[in-house]
Amino acid sequence: MLPKDYIALEDQYGAHNYKPLDVVLDRGKGVWVWDVEGNRYLDCLSSYSAVNQGHCHPKIIQTMIEQSRKLTLTSRAFRNSRLGLFYKDICEMTRSHKVLPMNSGAEAVETAIKTVRKWGYQVKGVPENEAEIIVCENNFHGRTITIVGFSTDSNARSGFGPFTPGFKIIPFGDAGALEDAITPNTVAFLVEPIQGEAGVIIPPDGYLKQVRDICTDKGIMLVLDEIQTGLGRTGKLLAEEHEGIEADLTLVGKALSGGVYPVSAVLSNTEVLGVLKPGEHGSTFGGNPLACEVARTALKVLIEENMIQNAVVQGEYFMKSLQAIDSPHIKEVRGKGLMIGVELHPEAGGARRFCLQLKDRGLLCKETHENTIRFAPPLIIQGEDIDWALERINAVFMES
Repeated sequence: MLPKDYIALEDQYGAHNYKPLDVVLDRGKGVWVWDVEGNRYLDCLSSYSAVNQGHCHPKIIQTMIEQSRKLTLTSRAFRNSRLGLFYKDICEMTRSHKVLPMNSGAEAVETAIKTVRKWGYQVKGVPENEAEIIVCENNFHGRTITIVGFSTDSNARSGFGPFTPGFKIIPFGDAGALEDAITPNTVAFLVEPIQGEAGVIIPPDGYLKQVRDICTDKGIMLVLDEIQTGLGRTGKLLAEEHEGIEADLTLVGKALSGGVYPVSAVLSNTEVLGVLKPGEHGSTFGGNPLACEVARTALKVLIEENMIQNAVVQGEYFMKSLQAIDSPHIKEVRGKGLMIGVELHPEAGGARRFCLQLKDRGLLCKETHENTIRFAPPLIIQGEDIDWALERINAVFMES
């Protein structure tokens, strides 16, 4: 079959809720992927940071094969031998006390919302059904009805109401706005350390420390959505570490399985997760033995193979090199670790046309919010790979 044949099948039988670049990928290894015709591409998106460890990491794949031959699913109706080991590994690694495993990032966010509301009623004493959660403009936390209800993206919201009440929206990066928004009924502040989908928006230095202090002082829970920023992407295991803070609840997913299997988790403490009693929350697949073993290996290779430090070194090199490109189209290059955004001037004609040209030269990246190109390669990328990418990026900007 030709690429156009695969695309035609998708268009005929699939819902049209995505607008992908027309490259039909067939296999991957490390930082590289190949299409159905055998053309090779450098992956600079990492499946939105789900493939931090690189495509088909051999140790993660081997773990998946071995565990899939033993036991894949028991549901939480019974215990399994892998669950406690996963709990121990991830809690010790992240300095957490308790963990609640789920499957997708959106499920982790929904879990956190339910949990902090329950905490608010049972522990803080908020009147029933009056709990408030504060979120930020231009947030992206998933696509469930509740989550899109507090989005400020019209594409995410339009046509899907009515929405779940109980959310208050403030500007991102403004600690004063958070303090002003808190009321006696506020139970939590839910925020991304860096807004990825919004275009790699980085808050002012000290922002996370400020909101940590405010949340502590006001007696509300700080919930950090680290589903994209966590697990090495920014050059720390968790982005919160850049300012030396700890959230009350931390949400991880995506790279928690190295892109091999859907796994997410809510990391917290006994006070918060302890409010959940049997039957109040759960998931058929959450915490299944296959997921647990895959996640344990995915975490292990991040540390053992020095991927997080590599994100620091290569991210600094990549970002400085991008900043050195002399193009009238580029407004700003910003990022942390290997989470980098190149924002273009509106007059540049949109970021997608640059992504299409880069695709034709063998480099895969994706536009976000129309005028920003996001570069987020696997954390195993090396200097020679970045040089290869920069040749093509420079050429596209010089010729456009």
